[in-house]
Amino acid sequence: MSVISLYTGAGGLDLGLEAAGLRVSLAVEMDAKACDTLRENRGRNWHVFQGDIHDLTSPSICERTGLAPEEPDLLVGGPPCQPFSKAAYWRSGDTKRLDDPRADTLTAYLRVLRDLRPRVFLLENVHGLMFRGKDEGLRLLRDTINAINAAEGTSYSFAVQKLNAADYGVPQTRERVFVVGERSGKVFRFPEATHRDPDANEDLLNGAAKRTPWMTAWDAIGDLADDDDPSLRVGGAWGDLLPSIPEGENYLWHTSRGGGMPLFGWRRRYWGFLLKLSKRRPAWTVQAQPGTAIGPFHWKSRRLSTRELCRIQTFPDDYQIVGGRSDVQRQIGNAVPSLMGEILGRAIRQQLLGHSTRSRAMKLGVSQRPGLPRPEPVTRVPKKYHKYAGDHAAHPGTGLGYAFAGRPRE
Repeated sequence: MSVISLYTGAGGLDLGLEAAGLRVSLAVEMDAKACDTLRENRGRNWHVFQGDIHDLTSPSICERTGLAPEEPDLLVGGPPCQPFSKAAYWRSGDTKRLDDPRADTLTAYLRVLRDLRPRVFLLENVHGLMFRGKDEGLRLLRDTINAINAAEGTSYSFAVQKLNAADYGVPQTRERVFVVGERSGKVFRFPEATHRDPDANEDLLNGAAKRTPWMTAWDAIGDLADDDDPSLRVGGAWGDLLPSIPEGENYLWHTSRGGGMPLFGWRRRYWGFLLKLSKRRPAWTVQAQPGTAIGPFHWKSRRLSTRELCRIQTFPDDYQIVGGRSDVQRQIGNAVPSLMGEILGRAIRQQLLGHSTRSRAMKLGVSQRPGLPRPEPVTRVPKKYHKYAGDHAAHPGTGLGYAFAGRPRE
């Protein structure tokens, strides 16, 4: 069961597919450090092409894999998501979306789909791809696949769903959109959630009671020794404020509506600003390029180590990420949690490729860890921050924040 992987990155999705019994025939990635990671860990088993997908022709893919058109079992990829990301909307109120040159990665993926016509395709992207009124990317995918069907005589189905990784046993709340299609028209049914938010008001009579509570950051990294590496210290202007914020809180703790000192205006900062993990909850989404004060941070008021980041993303424990701190953060933050790849890979095998799986247990699954300790104590606010205490206006609403000052209203 051969897989052609585009925009492979550090291989998060592909490691999950591998755990589900699929074989990566070709991994295409242009980031040099990510390619070093792939070669370090899977160089003997995966053929890695380092370069831009726009420079790799479809006949060259066939030559490198030894597969003719219609022979690949699965085409997967997560085209770079910046044109559709929520962070981009927060910064500017809008994005260029398809007018952004980086959105050409979608068309490159579709070009390979058209030329190779695999049995199944799987595409992953940020949930901004489905924003109401801003879904040009999703409509491009659907329209182009319809055009491929008309031109090539295929009957690709089109199943799309937004999934939260925490609902499937990943110790991280991470929402992403997945699109799956099968060449003969079989419709893919996304796996049902296996886990639930224990604090949410769900209808327990509607099946939620049968689901396991979300896996937590403690479940993922609680057995790892505390890391005192100096490089994990949080610096910058606000790093020394972090110990005064309780577990599971962010800068909002130090607003007029929080429990600390009123240093900031309500919702005037990005959600990840001074955000700390809670041992009792899943981690928040791991960021690829966080600023100095952007979390999630460890409950010990430090940055997360590489091993901790990998655990939260459910990478195998023996997997090594190559590069410096920023390289590692980018690779891990851009990855799909490997457990999601295993879950979707198993479902694709069973529903669309006609292969059963022997074991019900997930190879990359996370187990509940006993011995949950008490929350970490908080410290007083350092005196150097007292000058910021006072009345701060709350965010006035969408399109009215600091980033929009002086802009004409539509």
